[in-house]
Amino acid sequence: MQDFSQRSDEKELMDEDDISFEEFHDCLQGLERINHLTLAYRPTLQWLRPWVENHKRLFVLDAASGGGDMLRQIAKKWPARITGKAGHRLVGVDLNPWSKKSAESWAHPPAISYETANVFAFEPGQPIDIIISSLFTHHLTDRQIVDFLCWMDSRAGKGWFINDLHRHPIPYYFIKGATALFSRNRLIRNDAAVSVARALTVKDWRRLINEAGLDGDVRVQWFFPFRLCVSCNKEVPTR
Repeated sequence: MQDFSQRSDEKELMDEDDISFEEFHDCLQGLERINHLTLAYRPTLQWLRPWVENHKRLFVLDAASGGGDMLRQIAKKWPARITGKAGHRLVGVDLNPWSKKSAESWAHPPAISYETANVFAFEPGQPIDIIISSLFTHHLTDRQIVDFLCWMDSRAGKGWFINDLHRHPIPYYFIKGATALFSRNRLIRNDAAVSVARALTVKDWRRLINEAGLDGDVRVQWFFPFRLCVSCNKEVPTR
Protein backbone atom coordinates (compact mmCIF):
# COMPACT_ATOMS: atom_id res chain seq x y z
CA MET A 1 0.00 0.00 0.00
CA GLN A 2 1.37 3.38 -1.03
CA ASP A 3 2.10 5.77 1.85
CA PHE A 4 0.87 9.29 1.00
CA SER A 5 1.86 10.85 4.32
CA GLN A 6 5.28 11.70 2.93
CA ARG A 7 7.03 12.06 -0.41
CA SER A 8 8.29 8.90 -2.09
CA ASP A 9 11.99 8.72 -2.89
CA GLU A 10 11.49 6.16 -5.66
CA LYS A 11 13.41 7.18 -8.76
CA GLU A 12 11.75 7.74 -12.12
CA LEU A 13 13.01 5.73 -15.08
CA MET A 14 13.14 8.76 -17.37
CA ASP A 15 15.82 10.26 -15.10
CA GLU A 16 18.20 7.39 -15.89
CA ASP A 17 21.16 7.98 -18.20
CA ASP A 18 20.72 4.96 -20.48
CA ILE A 19 17.41 5.92 -22.10
CA SER A 20 17.49 6.07 -25.91
CA PHE A 21 16.26 9.17 -27.72
CA GLU A 22 13.48 7.20 -29.40
CA GLU A 23 12.07 5.95 -26.09
CA PHE A 24 12.52 9.34 -24.41
CA HIS A 25 10.82 11.18 -27.30
CA ASP A 26 7.94 8.71 -27.33
CA CYS A 27 7.55 9.27 -23.58
CA LEU A 28 7.41 13.05 -24.00
CA GLN A 29 4.80 12.69 -26.74
CA GLY A 30 2.73 10.48 -24.47
CA LEU A 31 3.04 12.94 -21.59
CA GLU A 32 1.88 15.74 -23.86
CA ARG A 33 -1.28 13.80 -24.66
CA ILE A 34 -1.84 13.22 -20.94
CA ASN A 35 -1.30 16.92 -20.24
CA HIS A 36 -3.97 17.82 -22.78
CA LEU A 37 -6.44 15.33 -21.32
CA THR A 38 -5.83 16.48 -17.75
CA LEU A 39 -6.02 20.23 -18.53
CA ALA A 40 -2.44 20.56 -17.28
CA TYR A 41 -1.58 23.66 -19.32
CA ARG A 42 -4.52 25.72 -18.08
CA PRO A 43 -3.06 26.98 -14.74
CA THR A 44 0.14 28.28 -16.34
CA LEU A 45 -1.71 29.92 -19.24
CA GLN A 46 -4.18 31.50 -16.83
CA TRP A 47 -1.37 32.99 -14.73
CA LEU A 48 0.54 34.18 -17.80
CA ARG A 49 -2.42 35.89 -19.47
CA PRO A 50 -2.12 39.37 -17.88
CA TRP A 51 1.65 39.35 -18.37
CA VAL A 52 1.54 38.35 -22.03
CA GLU A 53 -1.41 40.55 -22.96
CA ASN A 54 -0.24 43.70 -21.17
CA HIS A 55 3.44 43.79 -22.11
CA LYS A 56 4.99 44.27 -25.53
CA ARG A 57 8.13 42.32 -24.77
CA LEU A 58 8.86 39.68 -22.16
CA PHE A 59 11.65 37.18 -21.73
CA VAL A 60 10.02 33.98 -20.48
CA LEU A 61 12.25 31.13 -19.33
CA ASP A 62 10.83 27.61 -19.01
CA ALA A 63 13.01 25.77 -16.49
CA ALA A 64 13.32 22.03 -17.23
CA SER A 65 11.28 22.46 -20.40
CA GLY A 66 11.27 18.80 -21.47
CA GLY A 67 9.80 18.45 -24.96
CA GLY A 68 8.87 22.14 -25.12
CA ASP A 69 5.12 21.55 -25.06
CA MET A 70 4.40 24.34 -22.55
CA LEU A 71 6.12 26.92 -24.73
CA ARG A 72 4.27 25.67 -27.80
CA GLN A 73 0.99 26.07 -25.92
CA ILE A 74 1.91 29.68 -25.09
CA ALA A 75 2.70 30.38 -28.75
CA LYS A 76 -0.56 28.73 -29.81
CA LYS A 77 -2.55 30.76 -27.27
CA TRP A 78 -1.05 34.13 -28.26
CA PRO A 79 0.33 33.71 -31.80
CA ALA A 80 0.27 37.42 -32.60
CA ARG A 81 2.44 38.23 -29.59
CA ILE A 82 5.04 35.51 -30.10
CA THR A 83 6.61 37.12 -33.14
CA GLY A 84 10.36 37.05 -32.66
CA LYS A 85 12.25 40.29 -32.11
CA ALA A 86 9.10 42.41 -32.05
CA GLY A 87 7.39 40.34 -29.38
CA HIS A 88 7.98 38.00 -26.49
CA ARG A 89 11.01 35.70 -26.33
CA LEU A 90 10.50 32.17 -25.00
CA VAL A 91 13.45 30.00 -24.00
CA GLY A 92 13.31 26.42 -22.75
CA VAL A 93 16.24 25.07 -20.75
CA ASP A 94 16.72 21.41 -19.85
CA LEU A 95 19.69 19.40 -18.62
CA ASN A 96 18.87 16.38 -20.79
CA PRO A 97 20.14 16.82 -24.38
CA TRP A 98 17.33 14.59 -25.64
CA SER A 99 14.88 17.29 -24.51
CA LYS A 100 16.25 19.89 -26.93
CA LYS A 101 16.31 17.35 -29.77
CA SER A 102 12.72 16.32 -29.04
CA ALA A 103 11.48 19.90 -28.71
CA GLU A 104 13.11 20.97 -31.96
CA SER A 105 11.43 18.13 -33.85
CA TRP A 106 8.15 20.07 -33.50
CA ALA A 107 7.32 23.14 -35.58
CA HIS A 108 7.64 26.31 -33.53
CA PRO A 109 7.99 30.06 -34.16
CA PRO A 110 11.46 31.67 -34.21
CA ALA A 111 10.70 33.38 -30.88
CA ILE A 112 11.03 29.98 -29.16
CA SER A 113 14.46 28.48 -28.62
CA TYR A 114 15.80 25.59 -26.58
CA GLU A 115 19.05 25.19 -24.67
CA THR A 116 20.77 22.23 -23.01
CA ALA A 117 22.13 23.42 -19.68
CA ASN A 118 21.90 23.18 -15.92
CA VAL A 119 19.31 25.87 -15.29
CA PHE A 120 21.13 27.09 -12.17
CA ALA A 121 24.18 27.90 -14.32
CA PHE A 122 22.30 29.17 -17.38
CA GLU A 123 23.25 32.72 -18.40
CA PRO A 124 20.91 34.02 -21.12
CA GLY A 125 22.69 37.33 -21.64
CA GLN A 126 19.66 39.44 -20.74
CA PRO A 127 17.41 39.85 -17.69
CA ILE A 128 14.72 37.22 -17.23
CA ASP A 129 11.22 38.63 -16.74
CA ILE A 130 9.23 35.46 -16.09
CA ILE A 131 10.26 31.94 -15.07
CA ILE A 132 7.82 29.07 -15.43
CA SER A 133 8.26 25.41 -14.56
CA SER A 134 6.00 22.44 -15.22
CA LEU A 135 6.28 18.94 -13.74
CA PHE A 136 9.84 19.55 -12.58
CA THR A 137 9.86 20.03 -8.82
CA HIS A 138 8.62 16.52 -8.02
CA HIS A 139 11.89 15.24 -9.52
CA LEU A 140 13.84 17.18 -6.87
CA THR A 141 14.61 16.55 -3.21
CA ASP A 142 13.20 18.95 -0.62
CA ARG A 143 16.60 20.66 -0.33
CA GLN A 144 16.81 21.07 -4.10
CA ILE A 145 13.29 22.54 -4.19
CA VAL A 146 14.31 25.14 -1.61
CA ASP A 147 17.32 26.02 -3.77
CA PHE A 148 15.10 26.18 -6.86
CA LEU A 149 12.62 28.52 -5.15
CA CYS A 150 15.47 30.82 -4.11
CA TRP A 151 16.95 30.72 -7.62
CA MET A 152 13.61 31.54 -9.30
CA ASP A 153 12.94 34.38 -6.90
CA SER A 154 16.40 35.87 -7.43
CA ARG A 155 16.39 35.59 -11.25
CA ALA A 156 12.80 36.38 -12.29
CA GLY A 157 12.35 40.15 -12.46
CA LYS A 158 8.57 40.18 -12.69
CA GLY A 159 7.35 36.84 -11.36
CA TRP A 160 7.48 33.07 -11.46
CA PHE A 161 5.09 30.12 -11.61
CA ILE A 162 5.47 26.42 -10.73
CA ASN A 163 2.92 23.94 -12.08
CA ASP A 164 3.15 20.44 -10.61
CA LEU A 165 1.22 17.47 -9.25
CA HIS A 166 -0.62 17.05 -5.95
CA ARG A 167 0.31 13.96 -3.91
CA HIS A 168 -3.01 12.26 -3.26
CA PRO A 169 -4.40 8.72 -3.61
CA ILE A 170 -7.05 9.65 -6.20
CA PRO A 171 -4.66 10.86 -8.96
CA TYR A 172 -2.14 8.17 -7.98
CA TYR A 173 -4.44 5.20 -8.51
CA PHE A 174 -6.25 6.79 -11.44
CA ILE A 175 -3.09 7.44 -13.44
CA LYS A 176 -1.60 4.10 -12.43
CA GLY A 177 -4.63 2.27 -13.84
CA ALA A 178 -5.05 4.48 -16.91
CA THR A 179 -1.42 4.22 -18.03
CA ALA A 180 -1.40 0.46 -17.47
CA LEU A 181 -4.37 0.17 -19.82
CA PHE A 182 -3.61 2.77 -22.47
CA SER A 183 0.14 3.34 -22.67
CA ARG A 184 2.77 1.04 -24.18
CA ASN A 185 5.70 3.22 -23.14
CA ARG A 186 7.40 1.66 -20.13
CA LEU A 187 8.59 5.04 -18.85
CA ILE A 188 5.05 6.39 -18.69
CA ARG A 189 3.65 3.15 -17.26
CA ASN A 190 6.18 3.29 -14.43
CA ASP A 191 6.78 7.00 -13.91
CA ALA A 192 3.26 8.48 -14.05
CA ALA A 193 2.22 7.09 -10.66
CA VAL A 194 5.72 7.51 -9.22
CA SER A 195 5.53 11.21 -10.12
CA VAL A 196 2.38 11.62 -8.06
CA ALA A 197 3.95 9.77 -5.12
CA ARG A 198 6.98 12.08 -5.33
CA ALA A 199 4.85 15.22 -5.51
CA LEU A 200 4.02 17.63 -2.71
CA THR A 201 1.00 18.67 -0.67
CA VAL A 202 0.01 22.22 0.32
CA LYS A 203 1.60 21.63 3.73
CA ASP A 204 4.85 20.52 2.08
CA TRP A 205 4.93 23.61 -0.11
CA ARG A 206 4.28 25.97 2.81
CA ARG A 207 7.14 24.40 4.75
CA LEU A 208 9.60 24.66 1.86
CA ILE A 209 8.56 28.22 1.01
CA ASN A 210 9.24 29.12 4.64
CA GLU A 211 12.62 27.37 4.52
CA ALA A 212 13.46 29.38 1.39
CA GLY A 213 12.80 32.56 3.35
CA LEU A 214 10.18 33.81 0.89
CA ASP A 215 7.49 36.19 2.07
CA GLY A 216 3.71 36.18 1.97
CA ASP A 217 3.57 37.19 -1.70
CA VAL A 218 4.03 33.52 -2.66
CA ARG A 219 0.74 31.74 -3.36
CA VAL A 220 -0.07 28.03 -3.32
CA GLN A 221 -3.19 27.16 -5.34
CA TRP A 222 -5.01 23.92 -6.15
CA PHE A 223 -6.34 23.42 -9.68
CA PHE A 224 -8.64 20.70 -10.97
CA PRO A 225 -7.71 17.93 -11.46
CA PHE A 226 -5.12 17.61 -8.67
CA ARG A 227 -2.57 20.22 -9.65
CA LEU A 228 -0.71 22.32 -7.10
CA CYS A 229 0.74 25.58 -8.39
CA VAL A 230 3.07 27.97 -6.60
CA SER A 231 3.47 31.53 -7.84
CA CYS A 232 4.88 34.93 -7.07
CA ASN A 233 4.09 38.27 -8.71
CA LYS A 234 6.84 40.77 -7.97
CA GLU A 235 4.86 43.53 -9.59
CA VAL A 236 1.33 44.05 -10.87
CA PRO A 237 1.12 42.21 -14.22
CA THR A 238 -0.76 45.07 -15.89
CA ARG A 239 0.58 48.44 -16.92
